Amino acid sequence: MAVAVFPLGPLQTNSYLIHNDTRAVAVDVGGDPAPMLEYLKNHQLTLDAVCITHRHFDHMYGVAELAATTGAPVYLPQGDDSLADTESGKGGIWGFPPVPDFKSSPMPLGKTSMGGMDCEVLETPGHTPGGVSLYFPEEQVVFTGDALFYRSIGRTDFPGGDHDTLLHSVRDVLFKLPAETVAYPGHGPATKIGDEAANNPFCGEFRP
Repeated sequence: MAVAVFPLGPLQTNSYLIHNDTRAVAVDVGGDPAPMLEYLKNHQLTLDAVCITHRHFDHMYGVAELAATTGAPVYLPQGDDSLADTESGKGGIWGFPPVPDFKSSPMPLGKTSMGGMDCEVLETPGHTPGGVSLYFPEEQVVFTGDALFYRSIGRTDFPGGDHDTLLHSVRDVLFKLPAETVAYPGHGPATKIGDEAANNPFCGEFRP
């Protein structure tokens, strides 16, 4: 499996294409998807799905265009439906523009298949009420959205955020993954689960 990252949009959201030889899945689309479309064309890939880790505006600006151009279905965490009419969910906060409308289906939870690749959709709320992480066990990679970053965790001061819930998601879900699992976050550089479990300053209370 290959992972291509495209920092897009006003907050440089990490927008990912993960793929095998012929099929791809997009994870979050933070801005103009032109670089993602060019990558799909150059690698002769069919986009099977657009998966959004949580319903925040900066992860969705390019979803409508990417879905319309490729015909790929869009999946959003159902637990974030309460954010649909908030400024953090639809745009408008801090003067940023609204998110273009797109159709979506509820994100499946648990074990599933995406783009011909085995995947586990993990519930990792706290940054938002229904945030998820996408774990690909055979490749040992996980896409954490804004739950876990390199040496940090997501903010919880937006509607539906809860600090204790987020710490639970990090400790009892993400840190239970194999230590060598590469974590691809919504912003900033990739890291490893074991490295964050040992060194993330926000999670020190979890260490002996």
